[in-house]
Amino acid sequence: MVKTTEKTTEVMSGTNNKSPIDTLNEMRAKSHLGGGKDRIERQHDEGKLTARERIDLLLDPGSFHEIDAFVVHRERNFGMDADDKKFLGDSVVTGWGTINGRLTYVFSQDFTVIGGSLSEVHAEKICKIMDMAMKTGAPVIGINDSGGARIQEGVISLGGYADIFLKNTLSSGVIPQISLIMGPCAGGAVYSPALTDFIIMVKNTSYMFVTGPDVVKAVTQEDVTKEELGGAMTHTGLSGVAHLAAENEEDAMFLVQELLSYIPQNNMEDPKVVLTRDDSLRTEEVLDTIIPESPNKPYDMKEIIRLIMDEGRFFEIQPDFAANIVIGFARLGGHSVGIIANQPQVLAGVLDIDASEKAARFIRFCDCFNIPIVTFVDVPGFMPGVKQEHGGIIRAGAKLLYAYCEATVPKLTVITRKAYGGAYDVMSSKHIRGDLNLAWPSAEIAVMGPDGAVNIIFRREIAEAADPVAKKAELVAEYRKQFANPYIAAGRGFIDDIIQPRETRPRLINALEAFLNKRDSNPMKKHGNIPL
Repeated sequence: MVKTTEKTTEVMSGTNNKSPIDTLNEMRAKSHLGGGKDRIERQHDEGKLTARERIDLLLDPGSFHEIDAFVVHRERNFGMDADDKKFLGDSVVTGWGTINGRLTYVFSQDFTVIGGSLSEVHAEKICKIMDMAMKTGAPVIGINDSGGARIQEGVISLGGYADIFLKNTLSSGVIPQISLIMGPCAGGAVYSPALTDFIIMVKNTSYMFVTGPDVVKAVTQEDVTKEELGGAMTHTGLSGVAHLAAENEEDAMFLVQELLSYIPQNNMEDPKVVLTRDDSLRTEEVLDTIIPESPNKPYDMKEIIRLIMDEGRFFEIQPDFAANIVIGFARLGGHSVGIIANQPQVLAGVLDIDASEKAARFIRFCDCFNIPIVTFVDVPGFMPGVKQEHGGIIRAGAKLLYAYCEATVPKLTVITRKAYGGAYDVMSSKHIRGDLNLAWPSAEIAVMGPDGAVNIIFRREIAEAADPVAKKAELVAEYRKQFANPYIAAGRGFIDDIIQPRETRPRLINALEAFLNKRDSNPMKKHGNIPL
């Protein structure tokens, strides 16, 4: 039972001589005020919107339907039994609406009410909305702006967090889950967003950390600001915890809307096909000359992606983290696809720990939600060095390998230049169920680069030569001619075809349409043991 004051009981029971409709309207108006006008103004002064303003901005106009607007916190809140401590709806707004006509469930934490702190009923409201989303097969978007667990409830509020974590986990891979960080998200609260598919933060007004600057200073003697410790740029550029950083809250809502356009409602549906005027047979002559003559000269893989995809559009994910690999969404012939590509402009496109984990998680998301994967390969291998080995490059690389091996969606691969060593195997090769593997004439597929191979194979001959430099150059040229090309792999059937670069778009679209209904499955099991 909810403990209520005499005044609250009077309003809720309608004994104040007002009509039931008037009472309802009064109650709704009260719930819409959250923590009151003063706290709403304070929220605005900090450059932040209110919980309801955010929902209105995110969803289609007039589509939001709220539930649990009259819920108040339970009587066991320590020191919060006074009437002015009870707020209709408590500290979170929940309900559903549409985004571009698609059913979407949403919860928005209200910082104007007790700092958006999570109470027992707050957690119950979120869990209820997530249960509804699971039943109806629709995405859930969580707008986070909370000071953490409500201290006045003790362990009960902590239990509420755990209830949400379980819902996040059970929903994972069934319905898309997107987290918006619109203010503080600290302590145990960070683990709910971390369990979701995508995290979007707002520059300068949002932050996430397990322990705040004060605790960090007390324990480690490190002086750090909230922004430095857990701001948007920290998590999108350094930790990789967040996927996108928005300039402001309006921009964040736009990013969510764009992101959802590439994703189906649930794991039983396919992404929506979007009609395009871009010719499926379009060729791009500039692709024939985009690869530099020098094998060590960089180029921008994103330019290749844009030239091939519908209308030149590419929605990149995590652009500031592990930039040596590129991930994101695009469309081919109207079909949504996930892109994974090595980026020669950054560390020559090498695979390191962060790049491997970044790509692996994205591949698994695409596989969960029936989004075909297109991989562009130009990889010299895995990053060497003590730091990488001690940091677990073997484990990280295995994650990427596992993700590609496990994925059953259509997998199309294009080798543009280098595909050396184990990285050739890992990057969606034919050997790990790549459905169509194409190579450009500039492709170099070998155990290692010509320089390294010659140094190992002909070390003595080079050392004993009258002109070691000239001898090495001769051997490198011979090695490149014999091994650093796509024809040996094509001769073994490891490459399905060698194509002119200009033909890439129509060939990929044709292959995508051919493999959309592919049947691929994994052995029956509870789940695999990915090397986490």
